[in-house]
Amino acid sequence: MRLVVAEDAAVLREGLVGLLTDRGLEVTAAVGDPEALHEAVERTRPDAVVADIRMPPTHRDEGLRAAAALRGRHPGLGILLFSQYIETSHAHSLLADGPAGIGYLLKDRVLDVDEFVEALHRVVAGGTALDPDVISRLLRADAGRAALTPREDEVLGHMAAGLTNAAIAARMGVSQRAVEKHTAALFDKLGIPRTTAVHRRVQAVLHYLAASPR
Repeated sequence: MRLVVAEDAAVLREGLVGLLTDRGLEVTAAVGDPEALHEAVERTRPDAVVADIRMPPTHRDEGLRAAAALRGRHPGLGILLFSQYIETSHAHSLLADGPAGIGYLLKDRVLDVDEFVEALHRVVAGGTALDPDVISRLLRADAGRAALTPREDEVLGHMAAGLTNAAIAARMGVSQRAVEKHTAALFDKLGIPRTTAVHRRVQAVLHYLAASPR
């Protein structure tokens, strides 16, 4: 896997490159600002970008906007953004065009290298990797969510994290058939039709993202 790392804090950037390299991943470039990120992606054509949301010059959402622009030019590019804080407005923006190939983790997740590398592989494969704490903030109680049972709500959280039914079953300690029943029930409660025109799992997650306070 070929990666470009974008993080303005030199110590964290170098540490992240070291961790990823030790796991056999190839870091084609490590940069500290959005302009250098654009140049590095165009020059090295990586499989994914790992970038801080807040970057120079204002340290607000430059990393997010750079990632969105890169996705527009390179639709297959995996994007894994991370932040020191849970920023729901940024998560909404990140997922607005669909969650495939997108990840959003908190910086302390980097300390769990196995989890971080797993998230990278999931994103490059076209999956989604959302931090559990981000999911909890996004999926706050609202009128629609109140209709879900605790088990259905838990299934939806794992679904938003990008887990398959089999992985959800293992995580919850239940059968895959039980997960399928919970999934079917939450689809019905959210009013998501059974049709080939929409991806029901994506619609379920985006429903809650759209309904969450920004």
